This record gives sequence, C-alpha cells and structure tokens, in this order.
Amino acid sequence: MTETIAIAADHGGFDLKSLLVAELKSLGYEALDLGTHGTQSVDYPDFAAALADAMEAGRAKRGVLICGTGIGMAIAANRRRFIRAAVCHDATTARLARQHNDANVLALGGRILGAEVAKDCLRAFLTTAFEGGRHVPRIAKLS
Repeated sequence: MTETIAIAADHGGFDLKSLLVAELKSLGYEALDLGTHGTQSVDYPDFAAALADAMEAGRAKRGVLICGTGIGMAIAANRRRFIRAAVCHDATTARLARQHNDANVLALGGRILGAEVAKDCLRAFLTTAFEGGRHVPRIAKLS
C-alpha cells in the first residue's frame, strides 16, 4: 500500500509545493494536494487547517506545509494537539525533527529554501524514523 502524504501551501509556497508534489510521486508516495492551486493571495491558516483536518480524518499520517517562511504554517498547524509541525531548513533539521520530536508535519519556507534543499528536507523527513527511548516521555507531554 502506498503511503499518502498530505501537502498544502499558501501563495508564498505554491511554486515549491508544485515541485514537491512531483517529488513525492517520484519517490513512490501518493500526494494529497490540498491547495492552494495558484499564486493569488490566500490565508495560510486555512491551508494548515485543511491539512490537519485531513490527518485527523485518517486521509494521511504525515504532511508537508509550505508558506513564505514555514513559520506561519507551523504555528497554525501546531494549534492541533496531534500535530507536531517542525520548520526545517536543511536535511539535518528534518532528520532531527523526526528522530527526536516525532514530527508528523514538515514545514518549509518557499521564499527561504531552494528546490534541492527542499527536496533534501523532504527525503530526510520521509525516511527517518522516530528514535523513541528518552524522547517518548517528552513527546507524550505535547499531546
């Protein structure tokens, strides 16, 4: 069974989202594209909510959010207790977000990251497992 990854962006992340949807497909994942579908100005909290709703409904276990910096999307998504969205700037931060924080949403800055760095972040996020161990009680305090 192919894993579905939910992905959403605002206007500041639209171009990078388009690239990462294609990257997800090339890596063998199904992309649940929740918009936006153009560069017209939209409100990032609406797209973070759409992704959280999809995850809560079981349509995806993990997700990717993209806005200009990744910060606004992460703030909006993290309002939901079951979301652990991490703003990542390189493969190392994406790997550690998974290993230590059991991040289930990767937040990226469409105006901050180049295409190859964003793809590196995505691959690290998708292929890194949560370490568990000493991190489990900390994660439990988040939810």
